[in-house]
Amino acid sequence: MSLVAGIISLAVTAVAVSLAVVGIRQMLRVIRAGQPAVGRTDQPTKRLGTMLKETVLHTRMLQWTWVGIMHWFVFAGFIYLSTAVLTGYFQVWDPHFLLPIIGTWYPFVWLTEILSWLTVIGIAYLIYIRQKNHPRKLDRKSRFFGSTFWQAYFVELIILGEGLAGIFIRAAEYRLLQVEGSDHANFAHFPLTGWIGETLFGGLSASGAETVIVLVALSKILMAMVWLAVIARNITMGVAWHRFSAWFNIYFKREADGGTALGGLVPLYLNGERLDMEKMEDLEEEDFEKLGVGKVEDFSWKGILDFTTCTECGRCQSQCPAWNTEKPLSPKLLMMGLREHAYAKVPLLEKDADTLTEDEKRELERPLIGDEDLFGVIDPDVLWSCTNCGACVQQCPVDIEHVDHIDNMRRYQVLVESNFPTELNNIFKGLERKGNPWGMNPKNRMDWAKDLDFEVKQVGEDVESLDEVEWLFWVGCAGAFEDRAKKTTQAVAELLNIAGVDFAVLGDGETCTGDSARRAGNEIVFMQLAMENVEVFKETKVKKVVSTCAHCFNTLKNEYKEFGVELEVVHHTQLLNRLVREGKLKPVAPAAGEAEKTITYHDPCFLGRHNQVYEPPRELLGAIPGSTYAEMPRHSEKSFCCGAGGARMWMEETIGSRININRTEEAIATGADQIAVGCPFCRVMLSDGLTAKQADGEARVEVEVLDVAQMLLASVKREPSAEESEAVVSEAEAATGAAAATGGGDEDKATEAEPDVEAEADPGTLTDTSDVGAAAEATETGESESEANAELDEPVSAGREEDIAIAAESNIVVDDEGKGHGAVEAPSTQEPEETAEAGEPAKSSESEDTENVSDTLTTTGATAADEEPTPDPEPEAGDATDPEEESVPSKDDRPEIPATKENDPDESPAEEIFGGSPTSDDDSDREEERGAITPVEDAAEPDPVAEDVAQLSEGNPSGSELSDSATQAAADEDDDKS
Repeated sequence: MSLVAGIISLAVTAVAVSLAVVGIRQMLRVIRAGQPAVGRTDQPTKRLGTMLKETVLHTRMLQWTWVGIMHWFVFAGFIYLSTAVLTGYFQVWDPHFLLPIIGTWYPFVWLTEILSWLTVIGIAYLIYIRQKNHPRKLDRKSRFFGSTFWQAYFVELIILGEGLAGIFIRAAEYRLLQVEGSDHANFAHFPLTGWIGETLFGGLSASGAETVIVLVALSKILMAMVWLAVIARNITMGVAWHRFSAWFNIYFKREADGGTALGGLVPLYLNGERLDMEKMEDLEEEDFEKLGVGKVEDFSWKGILDFTTCTECGRCQSQCPAWNTEKPLSPKLLMMGLREHAYAKVPLLEKDADTLTEDEKRELERPLIGDEDLFGVIDPDVLWSCTNCGACVQQCPVDIEHVDHIDNMRRYQVLVESNFPTELNNIFKGLERKGNPWGMNPKNRMDWAKDLDFEVKQVGEDVESLDEVEWLFWVGCAGAFEDRAKKTTQAVAELLNIAGVDFAVLGDGETCTGDSARRAGNEIVFMQLAMENVEVFKETKVKKVVSTCAHCFNTLKNEYKEFGVELEVVHHTQLLNRLVREGKLKPVAPAAGEAEKTITYHDPCFLGRHNQVYEPPRELLGAIPGSTYAEMPRHSEKSFCCGAGGARMWMEETIGSRININRTEEAIATGADQIAVGCPFCRVMLSDGLTAKQADGEARVEVEVLDVAQMLLASVKREPSAEESEAVVSEAEAATGAAAATGGGDEDKATEAEPDVEAEADPGTLTDTSDVGAAAEATETGESESEANAELDEPVSAGREEDIAIAAESNIVVDDEGKGHGAVEAPSTQEPEETAEAGEPAKSSESEDTENVSDTLTTTGATAADEEPTPDPEPEAGDATDPEEESVPSKDDRPEIPATKENDPDESPAEEIFGGSPTSDDDSDREEERGAITPVEDAAEPDPVAEDVAQLSEGNPSGSELSDSATQAAADEDDDKS
């Protein structure tokens, strides 16, 4: 028996190892086919520490607590019990074999038995979770939709079998020692398996126990080698290979300090070098074709390693706002589709073209981005559905960098193919020619400050450089031009003024940071804007910046480093929270009898997940007296996107349900009276969502969306009660008397009430940190957080056929039960008219209607029609802002017209929309002003860039709803600047 078992074990091992060597070499060839990955080997000590922390301690896996714990049991058992397989090679020859020294060592035998049982328990729990969430019952609501189930079942059964084999061989060893009368045959050496030896093998003789040991040892070896052979023949089997590749994927992650691949976007590289405008101008035409990622081999080797490592766990899919609103993008299916294509195509690159089959030629010529007619790997709707929210990257336990890969593919589509959603034409033109996505005249960037009762310092007029003040207040495009965002800008400026903070703005010297351009793939326009801003920063000596826009905050903080400028950038909620803590801003309690307001807070993705700023806004809201905080079920790291990121703010949302509606429903469900935001994009999206729900009668009309700064300002400026006023007067009289008694001068009297730097805020107006955020008093919903999350995270499935079609858009085939079965097969070659010609760039029909994004891109030869969308009409009252909470009363008695993304097309084009000054109270005066304006197209000498004023439409949100002054600014001639 032992001889036969020994020979079988050695033969099987030889075959399995040979197959594994071949498989590993093939995998390495595919990974090495990728482009250089810059900055992946620096700081090896930190990288090693990060790798050990994330693997051994399972820090990222434990974001899902119980699944993480059970997976750790399996992980530890897989590594530690590998020694049991090693022991098996000796036990098939000698059943009495024990490892030298440690074979009978109490810690070793106890740990062996504990981990054997924990492995069985852990894998049994994971099998249960997979079946509980199986797509045959939940369709696309399951995070396992599209995963390759036979591979998962195979791996789970092998692990379960190895764990049980470890338990049974220990029980047989106990019986053998017992029969032989060994002193080790006791429950001290077999604490968790001795009872099995007594009950299951109690009647065995010594030879019988030896036979059981040999057979179980052989079964352990066979299971291990069969597993190795199967995964060697299936190198796209991420559910198995991640046990090896995850260590390297984590080590080579983008951030050496262990951070996720969020914050700044990965720069544009060519041949391992970061491109700047100077290098861009010197590019040869063939190099221009390599901008971004247009073929799977254009990904870096780290990108292909990402695809290889994907475990198909579906955590990213469960959190993706696009997937949860019935859109075709699933980060998991995207990685799986790219993996299947990479491992199918790259080996063909080394073959002689004459030896290729028709199917191989089709795979080799397959466009990376293309719809079903083009047999594309990734459907364009998948690529452009991404909001760059970073939920996928945040959730991924093996550090896959989904957002970088998506935006690199967008770069190729924009810069090389000029193939992108037509709505982006407007913002590209507005950014390139006017320095803002709305295409407004930059000379009107200071209009927001006209109604303030104090002077806002402007660099170049009131101060020469920012050395003369403490902070640069970065207003941003939305803060300067969008009506609702302007209220936030005014509120922040007023609060800084009240607190005595010395700040200045750039005014018309400020231009867009370029976030929307970069996230849309237009790297050239981004670099142009960034270089312009950096030059201004250097000239004006900018050091400290405060921003109200989460997108500007992220870009200035994380991406301008590439251009040689290091800034201290804070979000306005961080600075205001600091001022409250220092006592420079003192919120006032509401009058007695005034009803408390319930507040909930929406985490902007580019403030929260991308920059880990979660507590300052919550502490600030907790410092506002007379309010109760109610947390949304999905918050902080698991917060749900508003739908505006990744340049989606400027694109139509025509597939599935609206992301902003999904998030608004969650906010309304908390019972909040006020929905607090910290980003102008979030405010537009949630205000529009609230407008829609109020119009449907599904939200109270008094619910409003406000920036945190507006809420704080309303509290700071609130009139104190009579008792508080009397106390202040008494305190002032006492101070005056004391000063007179001591001979204090007038200067002492005037400054005594001002807080020192060390002064603390009134404890009565502040809420402790422990009472805000997750620990704050929240509205009871009658269900657990996990139950609420489960319901909110579940997308609506339209049906089996649509689910299968959606998976196909990511190059993954699924069956009727939602199981994945590898890549989409090539269509029949009998219809060549449906197939792209070899070497012909794949373009969707949309590219014919798309305009070149920049004058600098003429070398690509791509052209497109300038198709302007129709503007939108005014919405219903959506941003139902309490007048008492507004920071500056407007002199215009006309109702405010908020921006929106959900309106029907307006009847008149943007070029025909003209309005009067918002400060004029006389309608007849406004009519005269309109009459005095000559339309650009009718002028004797038309404005050379008038045709570039962006259309105002659903593709250009806030279009028809901009204030009259902002609308007129869009038609101002450039030569009017003085």
